[in-house]
Amino acid sequence: VQLQASGGGLVQDGGSLRLSCAASGSIFRIGDMGWYRQPPEKQRELVATITNNGAINYADSVNGRFTISRDNAKNTVYLQMNGLSREDTAVYYCDAVVQKFRLSSYVHIWGQGTQVTVSS
Repeated sequence: VQLQASGGGLVQDGGSLRLSCAASGSIFRIGDMGWYRQPPEKQRELVATITNNGAINYADSVNGRFTISRDNAKNTVYLQMNGLSREDTAVYYCDAVVQKFRLSSYVHIWGQGTQVTVSS
């Protein structure tokens, strides 16, 4: 199973970006999905998570500006980012817990990361 993230790029202060992360491979069921980010010279931090039932959790720093959503039919999670500031500059990673087969355990998968750079 792989997670492929896309949608990062360079945006001006106050701008918007939409990140996507699609899971592919042997998938029976996907549980929680989420987005994390790692700013330059800092540790990776939670951005937002969403369960397969749609329950959502946001970091305080992005609450009200970012929106996480998912399309279970497409095995994809999205992150709509509005009101971006320089503090949002980071490599953004998606993750998911995936059940490959009906009787298998869930495994935790990370995507490869996509760079978001906000310029003033």
